[in-house]
Amino acid sequence: MPETNTAAHPPEAGSPDADPFEVVSVGAGLMAGAANVIMQLGRPGVGYGVLESKVDSGNLFHHPWKRARTTFTYLAVAALGTDDDKRAFRKAVNRQHAQVRSGPESPVEYNAFDPELQLWVAACLFKGYVDGYEALLGGPMPEPLRERLFEASPRLGTTLQVRAEMWPATPAEFDDYWKRVLEEVSIDPPVAKLLLAVADLEFLPAVLRIPLGPANRWLTTGFLPPVFREQLGLQWTERDQRRFERVTRGIGSVVLRMPRAVQQVPYNLFLRDLRRRIRAGKPLV
Repeated sequence: MPETNTAAHPPEAGSPDADPFEVVSVGAGLMAGAANVIMQLGRPGVGYGVLESKVDSGNLFHHPWKRARTTFTYLAVAALGTDDDKRAFRKAVNRQHAQVRSGPESPVEYNAFDPELQLWVAACLFKGYVDGYEALLGGPMPEPLRERLFEASPRLGTTLQVRAEMWPATPAEFDDYWKRVLEEVSIDPPVAKLLLAVADLEFLPAVLRIPLGPANRWLTTGFLPPVFREQLGLQWTERDQRRFERVTRGIGSVVLRMPRAVQQVPYNLFLRDLRRRIRAGKPLV
């Protein structure tokens, strides 16, 4: 990576008084979102769970806005929500997850309530926050912020069924877990087709998909670890990497100078929408 773009660092990034997720929940970091979805689904139990899901209302290709709203709301609630927010959203998500389990003809066994699979998803989300923020910084996250973010990250899983003690106790243990589970990444052709469709934004109308799809696939490839690129047949060169770093660092040099409330869009907007839905008695997912 190039030298850290220190001019882009928010002055409070290393403050011990700031909630780490308040700092790293930067909307521009969501450009890594498609890559993070691919990482989550790269584990067969998650990939086939999504591919075979009978919950039509959660199908990205049938209901793209609703699926995006649910996903972004989960990120906002897990990172920034109150205990009441988490309880309400957990209850709503659990009703959907109760329908997601393997059948007799499924290639692999899975259950959306499996805490081990949910731990993997939470680990991917943690990596997504780190990778997205560091791409904007153009270098490593300040160490005090990284330490506090890791300590706060169990909430990414405990918002659902992951027990707090399941989260690795130290960053070194997390690295060992990550390396071990990466070896379990296996993307069969049906799941690969789904993941490439996500990278290409095939769930969007043609007026958006055609101009934005190629750029999204390129950005997504840049955020993916090599094992995912290899299994999906995505090419990435040193020239691509240099360009990727210039682009993401350039975005960060603008975004990280903005007021915090602006940086946090759309996280703060989805959290506000959740609370409005709770008050109105509307469905949350």
